[in-house]
Amino acid sequence: TPHLVPVNRGILTTLYVQPAVSVATEDERQAFLGMVEQSCTAAYAEAPFVRVLGEGRLPDTKNVVGTNSLEFGWKLDPRTGRLLVMSAEDNLVKGASGQAVQSLNLMCGFPEAAGLL
Repeated sequence: TPHLVPVNRGILTTLYVQPAVSVATEDERQAFLGMVEQSCTAAYAEAPFVRVLGEGRLPDTKNVVGTNSLEFGWKLDPRTGRLLVMSAEDNLVKGASGQAVQSLNLMCGFPEAAGLL
C-alpha cells in the first residue's frame, strides 16, 4: 500500500504478510520474528543500498532523501497475526534515475555502486 503524504520526495510502502506458520503464542511470535530478522539480514548483507532496520523499527523518508538507499523494518500485529513490513525510498533517486544507473552497472559488469555513492 503506497501512502500519499505532503512531502517533496519519498515513497513509503506497507506490505501486509500472513505468516505461513502459527504466531498465536508469544513463543511462536518470537521464533517467527527471529526467523524474519535472520532471513532479511542474510538476504541483504551484501546489498549496498538496502538498510535492514529490524523488528519494531520503521523507516522514515527523511533518512533516504537524496540517496539510492531503501530502508525497511517490520512489526508483527499480535491482534491480526500479520507481519507489517514498511519501506522508504527516494522516488527521484532510487525510484527512477538511481535504479536505472544501478541496473546498468550490473548489466555491464561494473561495480553496483559506481556513480551512486
